[in-house]
Amino acid sequence: MNKREFIKKSSVGALGIMLAPSILKAGLPKEKLRTAHIGVGNMGMEDLKAISSHAAVDVVALCDVDAVNLSAAHKMHPKARVFFDYRAMLEEMKDEIDAVVVSTPDHTHAPASMMAMGMDKPVYCQKPLTHYVSESREMKRMAAEKGLVTQMGIQVHSFYDYKLATLLIQSGIIGKVHTVHAWSPKNWGYDGPLPEGEDNVPAQLDWNLWLGTSKERPYKEDMYHPGNWRKLMDYGCGTLGDMGVHIFDTPYNALQLDVPRTITTECRPTNGFGYPENNVVTYEFPQTPYTTKTLKWVWYDGPGAPALSEDLLLPGMTMGKDGKVSKEESMKDKMSLDAKVAAENELPDQGAMFVGEKGRLLLPHFMQLPKKIVKGKYVDISKEIAKVSAANNMGEPIRNYETEGPKHYHQFVDACLGKGETTAPFDYAARLTETILLGTIAGRFPGETLHWDAETAQFKEEKANKYLAGDYRNF
Repeated sequence: MNKREFIKKSSVGALGIMLAPSILKAGLPKEKLRTAHIGVGNMGMEDLKAISSHAAVDVVALCDVDAVNLSAAHKMHPKARVFFDYRAMLEEMKDEIDAVVVSTPDHTHAPASMMAMGMDKPVYCQKPLTHYVSESREMKRMAAEKGLVTQMGIQVHSFYDYKLATLLIQSGIIGKVHTVHAWSPKNWGYDGPLPEGEDNVPAQLDWNLWLGTSKERPYKEDMYHPGNWRKLMDYGCGTLGDMGVHIFDTPYNALQLDVPRTITTECRPTNGFGYPENNVVTYEFPQTPYTTKTLKWVWYDGPGAPALSEDLLLPGMTMGKDGKVSKEESMKDKMSLDAKVAAENELPDQGAMFVGEKGRLLLPHFMQLPKKIVKGKYVDISKEIAKVSAANNMGEPIRNYETEGPKHYHQFVDACLGKGETTAPFDYAARLTETILLGTIAGRFPGETLHWDAETAQFKEEKANKYLAGDYRNF
């Protein structure tokens, strides 16, 4: 079955499912939201904990292809029904489920979400939204057409520091932005050989259901499940699709970007199996109210990232003609605010740097306030922060992930119950994910610039278009 056929069937009721009446039309329960969870291991377990911490949530169904994961989740919610196959769960419990949470590996996000949305169920889906560009566009279309509440799992979208940075950029604190640098040294890449042979599938794992719509492949221990699938092209989206979604989110949102016009990736030649361990992806975006005529965006990932440049130098750092960076020791003896900060400062392990007409704004990842840099010195922006915070009723910053983490999830629950709206709906999430996925496709053609037509959803370079979608396996 190809992607188009799967989408068609999921939209009209796969496996002979009778579509439930629209939640929008029928109305949700006033006091409780009955949730079903697809994928309850690792991040799925964290999603389950966060969603179920909302007082109005009643977890009624749990699904995972791994019996160990399923057993752990069932101990937390013993009244919930358990399933290995999300299709069976949705079919059997269509009238008992109000919303669905999808926390599977990336290649299963769209098939599971679209089936749930085809049954008029609101969906919370982990990031990146999909594995293919075509899926992102279809999920955006379906959510809009059905008027469903949706949310992508980018929890930091609802954190104080990221909302603050968005408001500061839009207030013009560094003028119009012409360049963004974003980075993560994480290594969700694989430069090793293709695995040979096969191993016995663990007794607790249904390998066929784990593969889902992806092509059939023999099981290899420690290669796919439970943790390394992000590194592989058939199942994940590399470091760009994992950490990139989080770190892209604030600059992308603050600058009100759409999809890029061009993408160029510097990396090793593709092997058709694993993502490169080191990538530098350069995007060019069209102008928005908060950017100059063209915006340049550079993403760095893998061990050693980012490659330092003038744009990334912090106060007290200098770059020699040989490209090496050194610190000015004399800064330690100065008493000014910028000197004290610079003396103890290092470029954050992960983060983003906005480069504008009036300076730079550094946004570490995560739970740190943004910092403004002008002419090689930090600038005190406490007044600007206080002004923006007061105008938007933000209160004081909170440095507690245990209390901040659930906010994004609770926002989804409240929206499902008619109390507010989500801030990362599929309309937004699909565009952000499309941008991410275009970068992973460009990695198959290192050093070449790909030209993207947002209207036709096609590359000018025909050879790249076959990676925009994939065939769905019958399973």
